[in-house]
Amino acid sequence: MQDFSGEEQEWLVAVDAAEAGSRLDVALARAVPVYSRNRLKDLILAGAVTINGVAVTLPKYSLKEGDEILLLAPEPVDADPEPENIPLDILYEDDQLIVINKPVGMVVHPAPGNYTGTLVNALLYHCGDSLKGIGGVKRPGIVHRLDKDTSGVMLAAKTEHAHNHLAAQFADHGRTGPLHRAYLAWAWGRTQQARGTVEAPLGRDPANRLKQAIRKDGREAITHYTVEARFGDEGWDITRIKCALETGRTHQIRVHMANIGHPLVSDLLYATGFATKVNRLPEVPKAAIAALGRQALHAAELGFEHPTTGEEMFFEAPLPADLQALEDALEPYNLAYPR
Repeated sequence: MQDFSGEEQEWLVAVDAAEAGSRLDVALARAVPVYSRNRLKDLILAGAVTINGVAVTLPKYSLKEGDEILLLAPEPVDADPEPENIPLDILYEDDQLIVINKPVGMVVHPAPGNYTGTLVNALLYHCGDSLKGIGGVKRPGIVHRLDKDTSGVMLAAKTEHAHNHLAAQFADHGRTGPLHRAYLAWAWGRTQQARGTVEAPLGRDPANRLKQAIRKDGREAITHYTVEARFGDEGWDITRIKCALETGRTHQIRVHMANIGHPLVSDLLYATGFATKVNRLPEVPKAAIAALGRQALHAAELGFEHPTTGEEMFFEAPLPADLQALEDALEPYNLAYPR
């Protein structure tokens, strides 16, 4: 069993003869005592567990000798999060779920260094008595996450039923259901193709625990991209792309685009070798990028099946001010239009 500290922890458990036949949640509770069995059940339902590389969302799954369990989970937090009166940009809400447009800079879960001011704190205050409880506790059910510095549409469940139903959709990655996730990204350079797919497994970078990397032993990761606009002039090119996720790994789009030679604009983690390219830009786009201070990435679209009505729902989050400023600054250099 291995424990890697940081934003997330990876727990690798090898099932021996003594554990063969045990329930998945029971065996994990014995192997990973920092989490309660109820918390582990929630993580399993949310798609945080794979067995032999395949996602398993059934807590009572019967283990076999030789199974290799991988649990990828947020670092445990001792204190219960407190409700905080933090304004939310709500796109939709009913008695089962809430859809919000997450701002730049907001952390989703309380964690060391960010116990307050998170989306969970805000949802606890806003939803109040409308939270029916997840795992017997009145709390929002977070079924997916966005990085602190990624803006855009996010979904949370208010009830145990909604949480389980939505978590199963995310675990399936939309392969057999209506789940749809699309991001807008501004990347350096001009892609050779108007559309393409990046399929490369991801795991924690052994040289830097804050980064993800392409690894043969990593988790399956697939990103489909389509070019929406190309901007440029002598000495520089920037491409606006739409990325549709077939899987949802940490930093997936950022790593995949960097891997094909087109890291995201202003990505301070994965585009360090492109920092000098900013100096080739005209003053207005250069200033817009300097003002970003974060990766040019926005969760623009989210579609899913409603957990009680079965209705296919679709939401779009408008660009935040900083990315709209970047788009406006680049538009005079749109290569689709003669100048």
